[in-house]
Amino acid sequence: MTATDIRHRAGLKEWIGLAVLALPTLLLSLDITVLHLAVPELSADLRPSSTQTLWIIDIYGFMIAGFLVTMGTLGDRIGRRRLLLGGAAAFGTASAVAAYASSPEALIAARTLLGIAGATLMPSTLSLISTMFRDARQRGLAIGIWATMFSAGIAIGPVAGGALLDHFWWGSVFLLGVPVMALLLAAGPFLLPEFRDTKAGRPDLASVALSLATMLAITYGIKELPKHGPGLLPMLTIGIGIVAGVVFVQRQRRLADPLLDVSLFTDRAFSGALVSLLVSTGMVGGVYLFITQYLQLVQGLSPLQAGLWLLPAAAALIISSLVAPIIARRVRPAHVIGAALAISTLGYVLLTQVETEAGLPLLVAGFILVYTGTGPTTALGTDLVVGSAPPEKAGAASALGETSTELGVALGVAGLGSLGTAAYRDQIPADAPAAVRDTLAGAAAAGTDGALLTTAQEAFTTGLATAATAGAALTAAVTILAMLTLRRVRPTGDLATQAAEPPPRPEGALTLSDGEHLTETA
Repeated sequence: MTATDIRHRAGLKEWIGLAVLALPTLLLSLDITVLHLAVPELSADLRPSSTQTLWIIDIYGFMIAGFLVTMGTLGDRIGRRRLLLGGAAAFGTASAVAAYASSPEALIAARTLLGIAGATLMPSTLSLISTMFRDARQRGLAIGIWATMFSAGIAIGPVAGGALLDHFWWGSVFLLGVPVMALLLAAGPFLLPEFRDTKAGRPDLASVALSLATMLAITYGIKELPKHGPGLLPMLTIGIGIVAGVVFVQRQRRLADPLLDVSLFTDRAFSGALVSLLVSTGMVGGVYLFITQYLQLVQGLSPLQAGLWLLPAAAALIISSLVAPIIARRVRPAHVIGAALAISTLGYVLLTQVETEAGLPLLVAGFILVYTGTGPTTALGTDLVVGSAPPEKAGAASALGETSTELGVALGVAGLGSLGTAAYRDQIPADAPAAVRDTLAGAAAAGTDGALLTTAQEAFTTGLATAATAGAALTAAVTILAMLTLRRVRPTGDLATQAAEPPPRPEGALTLSDGEHLTETA
């Protein structure tokens, strides 16, 4: 950052623009959770097969993960605002189509378009924030607000979804996107700046294909692991994705104008922040799956009641996300993120002690600590990822940060889900019905009661403890990694002060009005 950037601190227009950017961020994360609540009513109306139900749920995440890198780089080339507004129009249209879908096939197609459109929104909003807020301290706070809105959407999704489904039909959960995208389309041209890399060439179509093959294959394989175990299909698709990824990286190194600048990964802070985001979000995603089921299937709460019990953790997430950038002005991010991850580790340790009968207070307390540590890691980690890249690469860097988060959640659900499910099945008698041996949800759906249901609930609690144990171990490990890789990153207050000082005046140079220099020539 130069002295010119300091004098162009964000004003009221930029902060209002941030509010506009925060709305689709909240909506996208909320959309991840509300559909799960609508599945019973949706299934009764459209009658999808079990395979179609899985595709209705999963295709959205597949498309987002697959297209993030491509869309982030595309925004750098054609214009971030242009891509954002185009994606908003597509997302609003697809939301309306999904709400009134009359068949499983139509809903799957609409969810596919929603995922592709969603992949344009996330990197565009984040890269536009880096354009609008060039002061390090202001950018940190802005990204903290952005991260808060994304995480809060996931937390309040069950509450909003439960309230809608109590009064309207299943399609109402999709209509949330229509007014939000309409507001973005109306206000975006006036409040958001345009930015694109004028030196970038045309996208390399082979790189785009390899990027999609990498992300789609790996994400699909990871999501299939908890359902079918390490079988031929998931392992084969993961292998195909890895091979495509290797070819992709090699091609980027040879291209004069690559789709993705892989040299970004040579920055220790950039790589350390990506890994921190990957593990932190992955562990939360995996354990969150068990927590929501514990509240409903073990404690017997309704979806709305379960969502309300998650609100204290959501409040902790919001507060920690907003406070962390302020603390990072005076304290090195390594120490802030390290302390946050340590708090999350303690939360996972508490979750290992949850019991079947009277475990609700301990579960809520443990999840509050987990979310308290997740907020600073997400806010500061995202800021480090975006801030480590040059302005013309902010879209690609933002996409990588979001890809790390998406992969983290997929890995967390697959890894912790498999561990917890294995622990559950080990506790179930061999002569129990197949539905009971499969999952606790299957046992409840089959009308299981009495001693066998109690056994299944206790087995599920054991699975929760197993997943939490793995979460504690991995989070503790990444705490050390973050402290090592980020130790040289200075507080944002120091960076702003350093940027505010004009560079030394070369001998024989004329000082311009903005503090820059023009060397005299003969």
